[in-house]
Amino acid sequence: MNQHPGWLVAGLGILITACGVAWAFSARIPWLGRLPGDIAIERENFRFYFPVVTCVLLSLVLTACAWLFRYFSR
Repeated sequence: MNQHPGWLVAGLGILITACGVAWAFSARIPWLGRLPGDIAIERENFRFYFPVVTCVLLSLVLTACAWLFRYFSR
């Protein structure tokens, strides 16, 4: 673990940039957040929305990315 801290800062910068790009293009993915299994309750003066399946899918993708990063960094 004698890595230079500059690599950590560079990695965090890339991660923040990737999050920004994903946020910018998230409106162009119409199915994201509207998958079957997501909870949506709309009443006259009330709206509740919880994207359960979207959260599970995002968790699986991020876990796979973290696993691959760790696997190839050995």
